[in-house]
Amino acid sequence: MTDTWIFPDWPAPAHVRAAVSTREGPGVSAPPFGRFNLGMRSGESAEVVESNRDVLQQALALPSTPRWLHQVHGSTVAELGPLPGAHEPQADAAVSRIPGTVLAILTADCLPVLFCTDDGRGIGAAHAGWRGLAAGVLEATAEQMQASPARLMAWLGPCIAGPSYEVGEEVRAAFVDRSPGAAACFAPTRPGHWHCDLAALARQRLAAAGIARVHGGGFDTFDETRFYSYRREGARSGRFASLVWLAGG
Repeated sequence: MTDTWIFPDWPAPAHVRAAVSTREGPGVSAPPFGRFNLGMRSGESAEVVESNRDVLQQALALPSTPRWLHQVHGSTVAELGPLPGAHEPQADAAVSRIPGTVLAILTADCLPVLFCTDDGRGIGAAHAGWRGLAAGVLEATAEQMQASPARLMAWLGPCIAGPSYEVGEEVRAAFVDRSPGAAACFAPTRPGHWHCDLAALARQRLAAAGIARVHGGGFDTFDETRFYSYRREGARSGRFASLVWLAGG
């Protein structure tokens, strides 16, 4: 782990590669975007973001251009290969079984979750804010990977931590009304408001889906300034990327 990159520490097969960028990367963004904004919908010029994306591909020696998604806080999962189409798929998760395909999730407080099968034949990546989590994006990603839950492992990337993430009653109800055990992931603050632990909610839902091998977590994008944070920076926040790919393409 460095200030520039995070390389997931999980027992994935050797040809399953993964990395997470930070705002401190070798890009050309200007304030307030740090140096390495990778989000096209963050207010920075497309030319700068495209340049940063080119740098990302070169710096990590990626086998192909990352398959960026048009993320909408839903639960749609795209099945992708290495060759991009004319438009970004509107989806909040993706899976692939084709070597050389680079799956990419952009976040700035939401939870990125990377998946792989224990034989390294399949990978997945999901964007899980509270809406996506409640809508079942993690379960949908696991199902789309077409492997038994016992064959899957997951890694939880950087997201906003519970003590930094205050939400209203509607967010708590979206989880607790369907799973009373989710109440343990919320801590009361002021009347009608709660601290919400996204990573703990993700672990609960993955466990309920039969996925026992879950790694990562322990980050706070709001508190750690090497990450972009929508809560901290507002609408002009950039985005960092969580990537997973199969080498050999």
